[in-house]
Amino acid sequence: MSRRHVVPEDFPRELAPGVVPGAQPKVLVREKDGRYYTGLADDELLTRYEVCEDFARQLSAYASRKMCQFGWSFSDAFSKVERSVNRKVTAGEWNFSPAEIAWVMKRTRALLLVAENGAGGRNANC
Repeated sequence: MSRRHVVPEDFPRELAPGVVPGAQPKVLVREKDGRYYTGLADDELLTRYEVCEDFARQLSAYASRKMCQFGWSFSDAFSKVERSVNRKVTAGEWNFSPAEIAWVMKRTRALLLVAENGAGGRNANC
């Protein structure tokens, strides 16, 4: 069964350029299924996107719950979630690139805004 998701254009497509020292420049690549890649293969990129999209949805739901539970404002909830995510990534507990975290937080903000605006400026889950 094939996956139907399409990776959005704004999702980071980081190349992993590397150079090996020596008299001649050498570019690091890896072989997968008979092809050479400097970054992620298409299926790997799709997997990273799906993980990040799921993470953004979880963060949005979490922030929404906290907004209801503690009466936090949108900006308070978002900044607290963002700080926690950055702390865990920096500590090595979660494996996301800086570009992926930026995308996840942008997506989380968008999902929260949709939930909030859909309820007339009040969280729909409260």
